[in-house]
Amino acid sequence: MIDIAEIEVRGGDGGDGCLAFRREKHVPRGGPNGGDGGKGGSVIFEATESVSTLIDLRYSQHYDAGRGGNGEGNQRHGADGQDTRVLVPVGTTIDDVETGERLADLSEPGSQAVVARGGIGGRGNARFKTSTYRTPRVRELGEPGEARRLRLEVHLIADVGLVGFPNVGKSTLLAHVSEAKPKIADYPFTTLSPNLGVVRLGLGENMVVADLPGLIEGAHEGAGLGYDFLRHVERTRLLLHVLDGAAVEGRDPLRDLVVINRELCAHSEALAHTPQIIVLNKADLPSAQENLPRLLDALSGRPVHVVSGVTGEGLDALMRQAYARLRQMRAVDAATSDDAEEPVLFREERRRGVRVSRSEGIYCVDSDAARRAVVMTEMGNDEAVWLLHRRLTRMGVIKALKRAGAREGDTIQIGDTQLVFSAGDHPLTFADYLASRRQTPRRQGRNDDADSGNAGAE
Repeated sequence: MIDIAEIEVRGGDGGDGCLAFRREKHVPRGGPNGGDGGKGGSVIFEATESVSTLIDLRYSQHYDAGRGGNGEGNQRHGADGQDTRVLVPVGTTIDDVETGERLADLSEPGSQAVVARGGIGGRGNARFKTSTYRTPRVRELGEPGEARRLRLEVHLIADVGLVGFPNVGKSTLLAHVSEAKPKIADYPFTTLSPNLGVVRLGLGENMVVADLPGLIEGAHEGAGLGYDFLRHVERTRLLLHVLDGAAVEGRDPLRDLVVINRELCAHSEALAHTPQIIVLNKADLPSAQENLPRLLDALSGRPVHVVSGVTGEGLDALMRQAYARLRQMRAVDAATSDDAEEPVLFREERRRGVRVSRSEGIYCVDSDAARRAVVMTEMGNDEAVWLLHRRLTRMGVIKALKRAGAREGDTIQIGDTQLVFSAGDHPLTFADYLASRRQTPRRQGRNDDADSGNAGAE
């Protein structure tokens, strides 16, 4: 069972806007008509019961969504990029490797999560036309899509989990009560990956039972199968703690019970409170008959069943009690469903506000809106840079930089782009800028823009 994988995903880049003007023979001063770029596609994960492992993601580790099309003249907009959908087993968690953030917990069939968002398309120059700005020679570039490295883990979804030391008879028990055919042998760690079986007690009465790999002392620190085992126990509602009543391996069953419970508690607080039914297995062996009086006396007051996975003794009563406990827990869950926590899903939320910090002489601006504005600006275009300065001013970025102590010539960083900060006392108005464009050469106009408070590429 391949239940852990690391992959790389990337949302599609947005398409670039178009810079174009109408040029029909009989339409004087036709004006701008550049279209917008299309939105990039996103990478979307979906949980499905048709997939049981992550083996496909082991062999195909890169998933890219489609890029948005570029805008064209005559206000023709680019096509949106195609989303990429990846099917994963139910119970898959998705974490960002770099930040450790939990992006999604797909615990229900059909649940989806956007893990790499596509970039928005850039605006064409037709979008910038106003009553005073009739011939905008500016467009926006498409926003790059998000790129992430993800770690996926499958957490087994089962109603009942069989836990215990190796060779206590968990696989034999599962094979007797269900149609599952786990590997059975007389040596430790026969089961290297979880096995699932459906136990049917009657019409509409069934439950999923998981035979989980054997635990040993120190499992929460990685001993034996360690985390690979404990990860699958987390989602089970009820544990059947299987003990070797015959002590075939020479261990004391009561000490085994203490050791396994200690490992469960060390791994997770939730596991420490998961209900348990103690199962004294191998009752068909003569040594079990000698041990049972002592064991039953020590475990009095706790739910205990004496069974034999080979002969089937006591298994029907055990399964019916386990199902009764599950029905009680489901009823409680249904009654408190309004207060239950929603599954963790990655939401397309952007940080608001502007935060400025200083590191090694560089002023870093933390703002999603500012980062997007900068990355979509065509820095080689004077008008685009000037419009960027206006947008940053309206967002409060210039004011925040001044408040943080930024001075003329200081380096500021917005996203991955570094700019040189310049803020005059009297920034040019829109009309002043257009007048300066008509009266000065282009090279001189660039200098005027920088003196008036523009933020230009370094």
